[in-house]
Amino acid sequence: MRTIEDLAAVRAHEFARLDARRIAYLDYTGAALYPASLVRRDQRRLTEQVLGNPHSESAPSLASTREIERARQLTLRFFDADPTDYEVIFTANASGAIRILAESFPFDSGSRLILTADNHNSVNGLSVAACRRGASVEYLPLDGELRANDAAASLPAARAPSLFAFPAQSNFSGVRHPLEWVSQAQQAGYHVLLDAAAYVPTSPLSLHSVPADFVALSFYKMFGYPTGVGALLARREALQLLERNYFAGGTVQFVSVQNRMVRAKRGAEAFEDGTPSFLAMPAVCDGLRWLGQLGMRHVARHVGRMTQELLDRLLSLRNHIVIHGPRDMHARGGTSAFNLLRNGSVLPYEQIEVAARESGIAIRGGCFCNPGASEHAFDIPADRAATCISDEFSIPGFRACLGDIPVGAVRASVGLPTNTEDLDRLHELLVRLTE
Repeated sequence: MRTIEDLAAVRAHEFARLDARRIAYLDYTGAALYPASLVRRDQRRLTEQVLGNPHSESAPSLASTREIERARQLTLRFFDADPTDYEVIFTANASGAIRILAESFPFDSGSRLILTADNHNSVNGLSVAACRRGASVEYLPLDGELRANDAAASLPAARAPSLFAFPAQSNFSGVRHPLEWVSQAQQAGYHVLLDAAAYVPTSPLSLHSVPADFVALSFYKMFGYPTGVGALLARREALQLLERNYFAGGTVQFVSVQNRMVRAKRGAEAFEDGTPSFLAMPAVCDGLRWLGQLGMRHVARHVGRMTQELLDRLLSLRNHIVIHGPRDMHARGGTSAFNLLRNGSVLPYEQIEVAARESGIAIRGGCFCNPGASEHAFDIPADRAATCISDEFSIPGFRACLGDIPVGAVRASVGLPTNTEDLDRLHELLVRLTE
């Protein structure tokens, strides 16, 4: 078992730039930091190897093809996904993975799209395609801890191709929704999209145990480098359900302009438009191996310890803070959203961001592309908000129109390199701001 000292050594070896630059990085939900060895290894490879467009048959091209297939295999292995059951579609990011469903899922007038109110806008965007095709769209409400408890158990039976979508971990509050919802929704006739982007950087996920039909993720959120590569992991039988309305280079077996004919490739390649990010694939492989060697359960334990320490520091502010979401460690990840109070008034999150930046602390402010969780957390009245949304929308204008209601929060999130000193620096800043 890795100890705190082991992980301190990992920070010193792989993330020495944090202490060298005096940065307390607490925005791991936004992006992981890359280990230095990953970049050094990729630099050596790029200067020594010759990799070509994988759509050719030259030696450099075949080398790229091998790297792409190796990345698929390692991705499936990392997520305990049987290759006879799952395929990997490489995308630009988790949003690109979800967009495939928006463009290809066969919604019709009898379909349902059911979402938790706690969802990133990448998932909320599915509602546009569903509505255009006549499907009903429903949002499941949240409780006081921003949880949608027992959501899947109460789903109405699906009579046509229908989709249930939810995040394994909220990017707003850190809430972890029950993974048991996957099988419950499937038993009710739904296909399930699991947004795993905020979950898998710090927790193991087994698709053998949690057989979601579609899983969206971004690799840079897991190990920081390379950016611009994500994936949609799809069950083969669910993938056959999707209907593409577009084709591009690499997605077809052949196209005839004179006969106006096209025959698409089968499986994952039918959804990977154009030339894949072939130079990035070896680094994806390295990143997966690096996390695998550390052990995701060890990472999860460390993040759990740091999250508890973060919560302890936030709760010590007592009546100077409002925490949005769980105030304890029950079913939650390493993300915490909060507002600060001074003299009974909410401090604008922008003010805290500026002070943090000047103190060398990386946090994030806003609504984090999660409007449902934000609206519930801030208790924004729907009718009042509707009158405050104008063509010339701005956060300051919206805040002024709403009055005393907070618009936006501060989010601090921990990761593998986080240590106690990072949390102390954040706590000292928050105390100073509330004095």
